Amino acid sequence: MSTTAESTRPTFDRGRAVTKSLLGWGVVAGPFYLVVGATQALLVPGFDLSQHALSLLLLGPLGWIQAANLVLSGLMVLAAAVGFARLLPAPRGTWAAVLLGVYGVSLFAAALFPPDPMHGFPVGSADATAASTSGLLHLVAGAVGFLSLAVAAVVVGGWFRREDRPGLAAASWIAAAVVVLGFVGGGALSTTSAGVGLLWLAVVAGWAWLAVASLAAYRMAPRPDC
Repeated sequence: MSTTAESTRPTFDRGRAVTKSLLGWGVVAGPFYLVVGATQALLVPGFDLSQHALSLLLLGPLGWIQAANLVLSGLMVLAAAVGFARLLPAPRGTWAAVLLGVYGVSLFAAALFPPDPMHGFPVGSADATAASTSGLLHLVAGAVGFLSLAVAAVVVGGWFRREDRPGLAAASWIAAAVVVLGFVGGGALSTTSAGVGLLWLAVVAGWAWLAVASLAAYRMAPRPDC
């Protein structure tokens, strides 16, 4: 009797459980980053969401909070990257992991190299007349990160299409285009409110895609208890 009961009991696959757990961090990363950033934006004196990108919070009186926000979000992205590598077949899974990994590392670099003062922030500081080394490296980190995230969306979108998820595939490809165009347009118009708005669009679109794609992948991943 006991032998029969044990044979019909579902087995628990730890590997599958780990994959789902890693993908779950991709769902959390974006909301975490945006909520922490937006909370600072509302509390830090002189910060204006219509004029300032969140990265400028690195220069404020609570800059260490934004640095920690970037680092923790980057760690979550790296966890999600491993989850995609475990779920997606090679070589697509490898490419998705590498590209998301580069994005995660770019967040570390953005925290390490803060931008130059802009639009009167921090309060009392003069706008930089020439880009500093740190400011340039911050821009490079952003460019590499946004491009990597966009290409990752294209790669994962291709997987969604192969898995007969056309809606998710289309959303991934649209998100990739929005991220690239938003970042390029925002960079070109960085001294205007429109440029800041485009950068915000790129940031939100990128994080939203990662959350939706990670949630979809989480649901598509095999259950650990069967």
